[in-house]
Order: sequence, then C-alpha cells, then structure tokens
Amino acid sequence: FRLALIQLHVSAVKSDNLQRACGLVREASAKGAKLVALPECFNSPYGTQYFKEYAERIPGESTQKLSEVAKECSIYLIGGRSIPEEDGGKLYNTCTVFGPDGALLAKHRKVHLFDINVPGKIQFKESETLSPGNSFSMFDTPYCKVGLGICYDMRFAEMAQIYGQKGCQLLIYPGAFNMTTGPAHWELLQRGRAVDNQLYVATVSPARDEKASYVAWGHSTVVNPWGEVIAKAGAEETVVYTDIDLKKLAEIRQQIPILSQKRCDLYGVEMKK
Repeated sequence: FRLALIQLHVSAVKSDNLQRACGLVREASAKGAKLVALPECFNSPYGTQYFKEYAERIPGESTQKLSEVAKECSIYLIGGRSIPEEDGGKLYNTCTVFGPDGALLAKHRKVHLFDINVPGKIQFKESETLSPGNSFSMFDTPYCKVGLGICYDMRFAEMAQIYGQKGCQLLIYPGAFNMTTGPAHWELLQRGRAVDNQLYVATVSPARDEKASYVAWGHSTVVNPWGEVIAKAGAEETVVYTDIDLKKLAEIRQQIPILSQKRCDLYGVEMKK
C-alpha cells in the first residue's frame, strides 16, 4: 500500500495551515496514497510559547477538518501532532488518527516530553507547558497494524519493541527534530528502531523555516525492516511517497528470525498500562 508523508511549511496562521494541509492530503490521495501522515505541530508554530494560544479540545476545529478530509478522500489520516490538546486544564502534545469514514481511530498523547539542554546549542523544556500521555497508541488498517509515537518518543527503544510485540508492522513518528539533534540522530534512530524490530518506520517533519524561533530539521523519511532508507525529503515543503511492501517484511523476518530467537527466559520488555 502507498504511504504519503506531508512535510508541511507551517505558518503562524492556523487557518492557512489547515487549508494547505487539507489540500496536500487531497493531492496525496489522488496519487494513490492509502495512509497519509502530517507532521508534528502542523497547525501552529512549534514552541512552548505557542502551545496555550493554539490549543484546542478534541473534537475541535483542526480535528474536524481532518475527519472531513479523511472521509472525503476515503483514507487513513494521521494528524501529526494535530494540535496542542487542552483537556481538564492540562495541555498535551496530541496526534489523532481518522479512518476512511471520518471516525477517530486513535489519539496519541506524547509520552516522553522533550526536556533537553545541549550547552551552547539548544535548550528546550516541553514540560513547562505540557503534560505527558500515559498510553501506547495503535490502530488497525486492512493493510497492517500501525503504532504511533511523537518525536522524542522515538528515542525510547522499549516503546517501539512493545509495538512490535503487539503486531505492528509500521511505526509512524510525527516529529520536529532541530538543527542540532536532526543531523546527529534523526535518521540513525529511525534505522535503529526499524532493524531492532524488523518493521517499517516513517517519520514526518515540518518543512524547515530558517526564520522560525524553533528551526525544524525536515528530512521526512521512511526506513524498511532491513534498515534501508527507501524515501527521504530534503528541507523544503514536499510530499514523500513510498510503497510499503509487507511481503518484504515477512521475508526479512524469515531470513533473520530474531523475533522468535529472543531469550525471553532471560529478559523481557512489558507494557504496564
């Protein structure tokens, strides 16, 4: 099946972001994409100073648009970090998924908050405004089971391993790595998660905006279960297409059967919630 990653140029005007995102979703559908993903923070600039201003409840303006365009195009639509979600007086970094009938299939709240300090390069603290999610998020399609993470979640190998154990064959991480962590770790982490668990990994970033207060690395990418990069964007706004071949996934798992050779009598990773 065909996967499309929309590397969107995000502005400060929410209505413009929504309109352009929906237009690109329609374009991807017209080109045969059955599963379409938007980037982290697609409806607002990325930054703790913006989260409260752009926050919405679910359902709300942004998610209603996503539901409508998913139904119109009869696709599975992953809404990136569609919105900073407001719920019960707290804010969450939340990704929504809508099915071909427009129904909400999954809602992933970012589990691991991005609190880092690289002296002389970048300091960022999501926990100043956001609360963490407390659950794994998976959804079924006629093609395969898909697991969700958001950006920093990708650094935690145990999370990807749980998804693999639960039968996911594709992991999607809307993300916005920056100009420090992007060139160092963006592709490396994706290839690691793919090889470790013998599945496909896709990441979808906003396009790079050098004038933004937080400059995203871009380079939305798809990696196959062999650890090969099979599709990759540059820094500009674009749509990346790739065909997910589950027969190839099965062949790789048969050739190197690590999933059946794990020493579960010696070690294990478990989901607690």
